[in-house]
Amino acid sequence: MDVLLKYFPNLQAGQKEQFEQLGGLYAEWNEKINVISRKDISEIYERHILHSLAIAKVILFNPGTNILDVGTGGGFPGIPLAILFPEATFHLVDSIGKKIKVVKGVSSSLGLSNVTAEQTRVEAIKTTFDFVISRAVTAFPKFVGWVQQNIHARYKNSLPNGILYLKGGDFENEISRYGKRAMVYPISDFFEEPFFETKKVIHLSL
Repeated sequence: MDVLLKYFPNLQAGQKEQFEQLGGLYAEWNEKINVISRKDISEIYERHILHSLAIAKVILFNPGTNILDVGTGGGFPGIPLAILFPEATFHLVDSIGKKIKVVKGVSSSLGLSNVTAEQTRVEAIKTTFDFVISRAVTAFPKFVGWVQQNIHARYKNSLPNGILYLKGGDFENEISRYGKRAMVYPISDFFEEPFFETKKVIHLSL
């Protein structure tokens, strides 16, 4: 929890309480349904929660922003961002039902009224959103093909509507085709922990 407060010192009391509960809730759920690797569960605040919140160093979602989290797994990056931005709405989807069961359980325990969760493939979603977020579920061009029809043109935030993608490693060849539409933000510019040295946030405007 200390690592969150280091970078997000101005959390409201209710948000602090929700983030404090998050570690225990995931540890409890992970005993029943393995959504976080055993070696990572003790590092959940840095490797999952703070990593998710790197998106908040790129954009502060305005009230009323609608966000789709694709391939959310156990709820990342959607649930930490939903705590941070209670006036934005988050729809978390994954094709694996047991992962969505964890998402629903965690969000219900935290009282997150701005989170909905659904077991589905993104191709089946016909509604549109301001942003699609994800943590590296596939090669970036393939992901763009999956979700570009789910982003509408009217925007209300500091960045144009599009994709916000958390990814590590070398991916210049994956984004070169998008030119100036793709912006890369090194997470090491925001967080000093070694875990983030090779990790980035990609914003692709559509």
